Amino acid sequence: MGMLGTDDPVKGQLLKKSALHREQLEEDVKIISESTEKIIINALVVGGALAATYFLVSRLSGSKSKQKKTRAAKIKLVQGGPKDEESYAPAIPETPGMISQITTALASQATVFLLSLAKEKLVEFLQAQSEKKAKANGTS
Repeated sequence: MGMLGTDDPVKGQLLKKSALHREQLEEDVKIISESTEKIIINALVVGGALAATYFLVSRLSGSKSKQKKTRAAKIKLVQGGPKDEESYAPAIPETPGMISQITTALASQATVFLLSLAKEKLVEFLQAQSEKKAKANGTS
C-alpha cells in the first residue's frame, strides 16, 4: 500500500496535494471570515457612534419642541382665536439662551468624541490588515 491508501504513486501524490490545497483553502476561509467579522464589528461601532450622536443632537437641540409650538399656534389661528398677530408671537425668545448654548456645545463635544473613537478603531483595523498583508506577502 502506498500513500493515502493507493498503489499508484502518482495518484497518491495528487491526493496528497489535494489534501494540502484543501487545508490551505480552509485556512484562507477562516482568515477571511475573521477579517469580515472584524469589519462588521467596526462598522457597527462607527454606525452606533453616528446613531448615538444623531440621537443626542436631536434630543439636545430641542428643534421638535419649536415645531410643536409653531403647530399649536397655527391650530389656534385656524380655530378662530384672537385676530391680532401679536398674540401669536412665540413665547421663546429669538436669541438662544444659555441652556441651549450649553446643550449645543455638549452635543458637539460628544460628536467629536464619538467620531474620534470611531476613527481610532478604524485606524487600528487598517493597520492590522496591512500587517497581515505584509506577513502574507513576506511568507509567500
